[in-house]
Amino acid sequence: MGIALRVLVPLNAAAVLLALALGAADATAPDRLLDILMVLEPAVLVSLATLCALRRWVNGRARPVQWAVGLSVPALVTLVISLLSASVLIPEAGPLATALWAGVRGLAACALAALAFEFFRLRALSFSPSLSEARLQALQARIRPHFLFNSLNTVLGLMRSDPRRAEYTLENLADLFRVFMRDTRELVPLDEEVVTCQQYLAIEQLRLGDRLQVQWHVEQMPGDALLPSLLLQPLIENAVHHGIEPRDAPGEVIIAITRPGDRVRVEIVNPASEGAPVRPGNQMALSNVRERLMLLYDMEAELKTLVEEDQFRLVLEFPYRKERRRRDVRRHFNPYR
Repeated sequence: MGIALRVLVPLNAAAVLLALALGAADATAPDRLLDILMVLEPAVLVSLATLCALRRWVNGRARPVQWAVGLSVPALVTLVISLLSASVLIPEAGPLATALWAGVRGLAACALAALAFEFFRLRALSFSPSLSEARLQALQARIRPHFLFNSLNTVLGLMRSDPRRAEYTLENLADLFRVFMRDTRELVPLDEEVVTCQQYLAIEQLRLGDRLQVQWHVEQMPGDALLPSLLLQPLIENAVHHGIEPRDAPGEVIIAITRPGDRVRVEIVNPASEGAPVRPGNQMALSNVRERLMLLYDMEAELKTLVEEDQFRLVLEFPYRKERRRRDVRRHFNPYR
C-alpha cells in the first residue's frame, strides 16, 4: 500500500498539472485530464500488479536483469493500453501516427519507472544506518556486560543447589548470544523469535526472582509469520528494565500475540516506571524498531505506546507474511527440560 500510494499520488498530481498547462489556453483542462487518466490509471495499476507478481522471480537476479524487467513492464503495459485506447482518444489518426503516439507514452512510462525505482533505492539507502545501528545494538546494548556478568553470577549460585538448572541456563545463554550475532536483516518465523524472548526472560527471572512475573498469551499466535530477527526482544527488554527493575514490589510483564485478519498484533504490558529510567535508550530502541518496520513493511506496520492506569502498553502490528515452507527443526523452549 505504501509503494502504491507513493507511485499513484505523485503521478496523478503531475497529470493534473499537465492537464492544466495544456488546457489553459482553450479551457479544455478537464477533457485533457480525462484523456491522460484513461491511459495513466490502468497502466500504473496493471504495471504494479505485474511487478508484484514477478518480484519473487526477479529478486536475487543480477541488477541489469532487475532493471530490464522493472523498466520494460511499465513500458510494454503502457504501450498496449495506449494502442487499445487510441481508437477513442485519437480516432482520426493513421497507423503511423497512432504507433508514434503510443510509443511516446511507452517511453515516458519507462522514464517515470526509472525515476520511481531510483527514489525507492535511495529511500532504502537512507534507512540502511538503522540496520547497522540495530546490529550494533544487538552486539553492544543487548549483549551488555552487566547482563553477562549477572547471568554468570546467577549460574554460579545455582551450581551447588541446582546444577541441572545451571546447565540449562548456560545453554539458554549460549543460544541467546548465537541469536544476537545473527544478521538483523534476516527474517525469522515468529515462533523462533518468541523462543528467543522466552530464553531471555528465563535468565532475567533467575536474576530478579519473584520481582519479575511473566504472562504469555500466544494461543492464537501465527508461528509461521515472518518478522525481522531481534524485533521483539528489545521491546521485552525495555519492559523489564524500565518497568520491573526500578520497583521493589513484584511486577508483571504480559505479552499477547494474536492474528486479527491478515495482520499480526503484539501487545506488551508492564508497570509504568515511577521514577527516572534505570538506563537511557528506551526511546532510541523504539525509534530503531520503528525504522526497521518502515523499511520492511512501509506504512503497513504500526508501533504505538501509551500509559494507562499505571501501566505502560506497547502495541505492535505488522502484515502477516508467512514463510513458504515450514522448517523441519523448530526451536522449543523449556527452562527446566
